[in-house]
Amino acid sequence: MESENININLESTNNTPLEAEPLMLHIHDDDDGDEVEEVKDGSSSTRKRRRTSNVCSVFKDTKEKAPDGKPIAKCKWCGKQQKYNSKYGTGNLKCHVETCVKRDTKDVGQMIIDVKDKSITVRSSKFDPLKLRELAIAAIVMHNLPLAFVEYKGVRAILSYCLDGRDVGLVSRNTAKSDLLKLHAREKGRVKSLLEDVPGRISLTSDLWTSVVTDGYICLTAHFVDKAWNLQKRVLNFSFMPPPHTGVALSEKVYNLIDDWKIDRKLFSITLDNASSNDTFVDFLKIQLTTRHALLKDGEFFHIRCCAHILNLIVQDGLKEVDKAIIKVRESIKYVKGSQGRKQKFLECVNLVSLNSKKGLRQDVPTRWNSTFLMLQGAIYFRKAFSHLEINDSNYRHCPSKDEWDRIEKLCTFLSDFYDVTYVFSGTKYPTSNLYFPAIYPVRVSLQVHLNGTDEFMKDMAARMFTKFEKYWKDFSIILAIACVLDPRYKLSYVEWVYKKLFGANSDEFKKVKETLFSLYDEYAKDVGVTSNPSPTLDFNDFGDGNSKGSTRLTCEKILKKQLCVI
Repeated sequence: MESENININLESTNNTPLEAEPLMLHIHDDDDGDEVEEVKDGSSSTRKRRRTSNVCSVFKDTKEKAPDGKPIAKCKWCGKQQKYNSKYGTGNLKCHVETCVKRDTKDVGQMIIDVKDKSITVRSSKFDPLKLRELAIAAIVMHNLPLAFVEYKGVRAILSYCLDGRDVGLVSRNTAKSDLLKLHAREKGRVKSLLEDVPGRISLTSDLWTSVVTDGYICLTAHFVDKAWNLQKRVLNFSFMPPPHTGVALSEKVYNLIDDWKIDRKLFSITLDNASSNDTFVDFLKIQLTTRHALLKDGEFFHIRCCAHILNLIVQDGLKEVDKAIIKVRESIKYVKGSQGRKQKFLECVNLVSLNSKKGLRQDVPTRWNSTFLMLQGAIYFRKAFSHLEINDSNYRHCPSKDEWDRIEKLCTFLSDFYDVTYVFSGTKYPTSNLYFPAIYPVRVSLQVHLNGTDEFMKDMAARMFTKFEKYWKDFSIILAIACVLDPRYKLSYVEWVYKKLFGANSDEFKKVKETLFSLYDEYAKDVGVTSNPSPTLDFNDFGDGNSKGSTRLTCEKILKKQLCVI
């Protein structure tokens, strides 16, 4: 905004120049609300005129004066006060207008909403190339973009247009790689600090993954409860795992990763699937950690088998009884989805039998039994449509027979409980260790019921599944049963009731659970300064309901609960 020094020459009527006296300028509002200037010359008269400087629309007179006697004007945008004097010009006011942080640039893209009062404020139009560089790296990470993204001509053209043709200042792919590594190092430091502040222990999960080019990778994830009792999860490593993928090689790799994060003395358990190499892997890793006295009770609870994976193995054994029927359903869905013409024929058959075509058909992943269950469940709904398609299309030869359809219906009814349990175990927003015991018990009861049933087909399938169930869960998981005890909905009385139903009164299995519970409590009691063994006086039916008596007992309960909910 331009402003000029006010230099006025007063002339007489005969055009003879007169010597002008200094003018005094005052800013104030007139009756109409507009700001005007009062200009006093040497005479007694005072005249008003509209100001000519653009800064006058931005500043307002405060009627105050600085210690040096100069009047003070206030910026209408940011509220900052500035001294001015028309005798010496308004250059300082002009400089402030150009650099004001709340300068209205008339750019909607630069307007942001204040969350607190939901009012629209205007931010500075100053362009920060470092901020753009930071946002570009964040976009590469967030959307899995290639590093060459920063060199795309189209991206640079868009940014250049947004900046009115100015150089966007984007870096090369090599610099982007360097920035990415710096970002990783910074975030890794933050996660390390977070893990150091964890009040309890940390549970790990790990799995192997093979890329489309057959490169092996290993993923290591940490699960813990923070100080505010929020369930947290952090992927610590997703790193290259060269062959061989033996137990020894895996233990060395994971131990190095754990040592790098400095959490070897804070571990409680590691959850893995049921590959044979994982048993060797855990044995070697446990030896390395127990020699440093880093695990509770010498690693008795260190290895946790993935419950969802065990359920998958159990059901896959049962599905072998109807393998031919499942293959026919799978091939039928592939046939229908093979071309647009086949889809149209199938839709005509669906309309012919008055079914809802919007339900759709699902294709399964053979290694994921729950996807197979959903595929069969959807195919049963269109059973009549497949029968009509077999009549109308001579090329369709995979339609299951009536007996096979009946078996599939029985199978889906039976497996619905297994699907519900798998869905519960697959949760990521809530703890699942406390849900193991109340979820697995009904599954075992269901298997026993079908074992004693009269349907030979269901009896044979249940026998196969029960054999696999006994292999992994014959005695149930003691540590996960203890997690159920700390759930206020179940407590020790529920676990005792279940063991009585399964193994009879005064069973040795329940005694093991109770003994382990007391010994685990004693381990944590030592950490909070209790030297004597309080086990004989404890009643764990009070745990979890906030009625635990004594600060030490309540602290031990909290530590146990915080730890077991992240297994």
